[in-house]
Amino acid sequence: MEQIIYTINDLIWSNALIILCLGAGIYFSVVTKLVQLRYFKEMISLLFSGKSSEKGVSSFQAFALALSGRIGTGNIAGVATAIGMGGPGSIFWMWVIAFLGSASAYIEATLGQIFKEVKDGQYRGGPAYYIEKGLGVKWYAMLFAFVTMGSMAFLLPGVQSNSIALSVNNAFDIPVEYTGGFVCLLLALIIFGGIKRIGKVAEIVVPFMAIGYVLLATIILAMNIGEIPSMFKLIIGSAFNMEAAFSGVFGSAIAWGVKRGIYSNEAGQGTAPHAAAAAEVSHPAKQGLVQAFSVYIDTLFVCTATAFMILFTGQYNVVDPNGGFIVENLPGVSIGPEYTQSAIATHFPTIGAGFVAVALMFFSFTTIMAYYYIAETNLSYLQKDNHKHWQVNLLRAVILIATFYGSIRTAELAWTFGDIGVGLMAWLNMIAILLLRKPALDALKDFAKQRKAGKDPDYDFEAMKKHYTKG
Repeated sequence: MEQIIYTINDLIWSNALIILCLGAGIYFSVVTKLVQLRYFKEMISLLFSGKSSEKGVSSFQAFALALSGRIGTGNIAGVATAIGMGGPGSIFWMWVIAFLGSASAYIEATLGQIFKEVKDGQYRGGPAYYIEKGLGVKWYAMLFAFVTMGSMAFLLPGVQSNSIALSVNNAFDIPVEYTGGFVCLLLALIIFGGIKRIGKVAEIVVPFMAIGYVLLATIILAMNIGEIPSMFKLIIGSAFNMEAAFSGVFGSAIAWGVKRGIYSNEAGQGTAPHAAAAAEVSHPAKQGLVQAFSVYIDTLFVCTATAFMILFTGQYNVVDPNGGFIVENLPGVSIGPEYTQSAIATHFPTIGAGFVAVALMFFSFTTIMAYYYIAETNLSYLQKDNHKHWQVNLLRAVILIATFYGSIRTAELAWTFGDIGVGLMAWLNMIAILLLRKPALDALKDFAKQRKAGKDPDYDFEAMKKHYTKG
């Protein structure tokens, strides 16, 4: 059975998906005239504009909710996996997919805003909504909703809880089943409170955890300031096959950099539009720009912080695709959060393992919260007007069971399940936003025109949704 699962993952994550993700990012960067660079200042100012309402959360809460989905185990264990499987060069390709993916993130988040609806007294939206309304293909929308609900509730939570349990066990020698049970208890207290409670928790926890983690990484970077040029040389040289030591993993560097980059920042995967649609904003492009910025925070700040800590200290192994290791600085250590724990412990022996365990707890826990919200949004889409509370409670039970099970299963199997979920969603959403790009591009033009005229851009959501709706 496990071999079948690994084979399915290989098929989903073939070179075709990597080319699709890179190609879409390049295309959206060109047609938006590098929106990820031109509107960088606006991204930051829009972050703190707007307030929550009865129907929606504030722009910052939506940013925090989406960021809680983006910042998770991928920023710690995922970066370690990329280095372990693809060498230091994989970090360069994570940067590339983040830069290009920021344009894809703008498109999908803006579409989420344009086609959002009011259901259960609050804004709901996401790929299923814009696929049905914008493309007029209901079966495709339902397929995305089913795949996403399954991925968010069953396939992906285990990756997060597995990393939490392993890091806590490594730091404090607490059995993984105890950690899994504790995480499930906390999760239950929050998800039974609905989107408002999830948004409030994310608003507080996400900035705290990201700032604390990056601050420690900055201290380690300052302690190794003289090695920064050689570090960039190592990463870029490995990325382009100029480092002889890592020439054997050149293809793996691209593949694992893109794979773990998408897993971490989720650009184009179709998760962030759910949070984007929940925001109360006057113009859809505003939330599109905010979500584009969240990709930078995830990869260019948090992932890079992890990578530099690992590479500065040399606390990593690199697997040789032909068998054995190209680099084996940590004999007997499996690929995962242990790399980051060992890296921090090199400079701070007394807090290294514990700090990473606590950081990973915050990172991964908020990601599971975001997973639940996304799963519930797609269940709401499938229910239409027949809202059944027993189905919501069943969904909550499934995600709690998957979270606990993930904490006690092997890391390799947990990551494979997660990759399958991410890959399936990326295939479906990338194709959809390539076909449905016009409303998001028109919104960007309208936003620019109003800003040029000195206005605070606004948008007639109902009229525009009718204009772009097919069928």
